[in-house]
Amino acid sequence: MKNYSNSVMAELEGQLKTMHSNENYPIQSSQQAIKATIASLEQLKSFFKKHNFTSKSEEIEFFKDIKPQLASKLIFYNEIYNIEISKPSGSDKTIRKHYNRELSKLKIFFDENLEFYKYYRTGNTCLDKKYFLRRKHDIRMTLDSSYFQSDYDFTTSHDFKVAKIIANDNIQVYLETNLKKYQNGNQVNQHTEANHKGLRWTGSKVALVELMYALHAEGVLNNGNLSLNEIAKNIESAFNLDIGQFNRIYLEIRNRKTMEKTNFLNSLKDNLIKRMDEADEK
Repeated sequence: MKNYSNSVMAELEGQLKTMHSNENYPIQSSQQAIKATIASLEQLKSFFKKHNFTSKSEEIEFFKDIKPQLASKLIFYNEIYNIEISKPSGSDKTIRKHYNRELSKLKIFFDENLEFYKYYRTGNTCLDKKYFLRRKHDIRMTLDSSYFQSDYDFTTSHDFKVAKIIANDNIQVYLETNLKKYQNGNQVNQHTEANHKGLRWTGSKVALVELMYALHAEGVLNNGNLSLNEIAKNIESAFNLDIGQFNRIYLEIRNRKTMEKTNFLNSLKDNLIKRMDEADEK
């Protein structure tokens, strides 16, 4: 199950990487991402129905770590689509108000689910058999009403909540990044033309953060005397972009369960070796 899930996630990440290259059209990109993610979830579900778990721990791993990683992407892109399609026309102040209102919704969810946030983020496992085994729900544990309308064969009482937590972390990064853009709207507009002439990062921000942390860990910039904040500022200046809350993106990379933690670095290595091999064959 885990190997198959890894392949589904890797294939989806490849599709999303292409969609992320056009960040100027978030509504269209989100629509494409939603369709791709739904297809991947259906693919995973079809395989799941034919699979028999060998132990309760394997079932818990699927519903606590594997499925939420994929489901969180659907939640994320659906929320981004709704946020952007309802974004009002008007001044930067009006748009900032819209994004801040969406941030407030994330805070409400956090406050309402504080105890489970603590349980999940501290790596607690004492209630996993209640939270992440099918048909083991406890009505006293503040269940989402949507659970009772779900497919009980493919759902536990709390796997959706984990997916929501992961998605909300990414939504927060998205909102805070856009708030910065509208706080410095004039500056962004002044550099638009320069962007077309200079270097542009056309990969995902997740990949860029992975590379940034690798360079910092290797200590190859200024003899290792630059902090992560200083490296981030230099990268933002070089590519004229806003990385956003890179520490949160790094946390997402660290928490990867269904793909390699160094997915982008592995891809760099594989593609370079492939080019070398092709050059040797000429």
